[in-house]
Amino acid sequence: MESTFSSPAEAALQREAGDPGLLTPLADLDHVYELERVIGFVRDVGCQRVALQFPDQLLGDAGAVAARLEEATGSKMFILGDTAYGSCCVDVLGAEQAGAQALVHFGPACLSPPARPLPVAFVFGQRSVALELCAQAFEAQNPDPTAPVVLLSEPACAHALEALATLLRPRYKDLLISSPALPLPVGSPRPVPEPLERFGRHFPLALGRCLEEYGAFYVGGSEASSDPELDPDLSRLLLGWAPGRPFSSCCPDTGQTQDESARAGRLRARRQYLVEKARDAHVIGLLAGTLGVAQHREALAHLRNLTKSAGKRSYVLALGRPTPAKLANFPEIDVFVLLACPLGALAPQLSSGFFQPILAPCELEAACNPAWPPPGLAPHLTHYADLLPGSPFHVPLPPPESELWDTPDVSLISGELRPPPAWHLSNDPGCFALTPRPQLELAESSPAASFLSSRSWQGLEPRLGQTPVTEAVSGRRGIAIAYEDEGSS
Repeated sequence: MESTFSSPAEAALQREAGDPGLLTPLADLDHVYELERVIGFVRDVGCQRVALQFPDQLLGDAGAVAARLEEATGSKMFILGDTAYGSCCVDVLGAEQAGAQALVHFGPACLSPPARPLPVAFVFGQRSVALELCAQAFEAQNPDPTAPVVLLSEPACAHALEALATLLRPRYKDLLISSPALPLPVGSPRPVPEPLERFGRHFPLALGRCLEEYGAFYVGGSEASSDPELDPDLSRLLLGWAPGRPFSSCCPDTGQTQDESARAGRLRARRQYLVEKARDAHVIGLLAGTLGVAQHREALAHLRNLTKSAGKRSYVLALGRPTPAKLANFPEIDVFVLLACPLGALAPQLSSGFFQPILAPCELEAACNPAWPPPGLAPHLTHYADLLPGSPFHVPLPPPESELWDTPDVSLISGELRPPPAWHLSNDPGCFALTPRPQLELAESSPAASFLSSRSWQGLEPRLGQTPVTEAVSGRRGIAIAYEDEGSS
């Protein structure tokens, strides 16, 4: 039951085709999937068609859960088991195709707002937590009882944070408990004062306090994980947390702790390397990694305008889930930027199988906007919505006459001086797009054509005007292994 909701994402890629995944005993279905709460949700919204979204590792239980819910509610259940992008996002497109009036999301979730309003219930699962062991681990990592600390957890352990805080509060007075930032039902009033929302969580800060003052204690992960850096939820917390503040993680089963400061430093160094790669790049590939998260169209337009202002060429690609084989078809692209939810944007960056680096939107903003970052901003924004106008973190591009575009910049990878954007070098905005050819022709140059001209093999020779024109003739008949005119051998 514990591994059902907490197995790593790479396990789905390593599992052989046809494997139904882990099956939960029928007696435990009600507890593991919180069916009583789901039944209450379906009855409250009064819908007759409900979509049930399962990640790959839970599809083995999907049929039994759907049958149990149909029997209890009388509503028709549709199983969504093949999301086009990431299973952590609400698949509103799949629910609309099934004509569903509500959706129940099982497993880990990024809690990103969907592109279309739809009643959604989230079932994270309730992983067991050894409270006494975790409390002892917290005291060992935080010997100062006056230091401010935030309790964080993976979604499946969020139910135990309040009980853990009860054991710690007699000694620790400045203790903050985070909770998942579940979307409010349509029409419900917002709480006053509204809590701070960051990293898909709510932080009920006191008046005059800020999150950058707190250290962090994270409950989640697995001691047996071979590569803990593949957890995108923990990675976005480490990237976005204030540098210099303590951050430790604790295994909920054994209470074993780990200081995450070194890993956070490695992740930030990797991010800085990707920013330098984006500054050196001339061609940017914008990967549409989501169609179901709100403001994805506005974010795509923002990234295209960002690359154009920096004098770079961009291409928009809709390929579904990015894989090394798919992206290898575009060798002329220097770097890719994945426009996805916070968890989806970080997941492929931790893999070394891609031929070109994959960035998050925040890295592209840091590479192309000379006014970035503003003073006091966290080192890494995890959601592309934070970059758009209307967000408190939005930084507009400097005007064309600003001196920021002329600031000397040296590549930390090649050591060469980067020139300012081409549009800033000439008063004629169209002359830089023309390239003379030997025949004194003028044609618009493109990154793909330039890349093709630099290759040693460019395909079959066209030989325009050199091949005589002939009438059509009959070709060979038969199959390649034995044409009719070849005879028998």
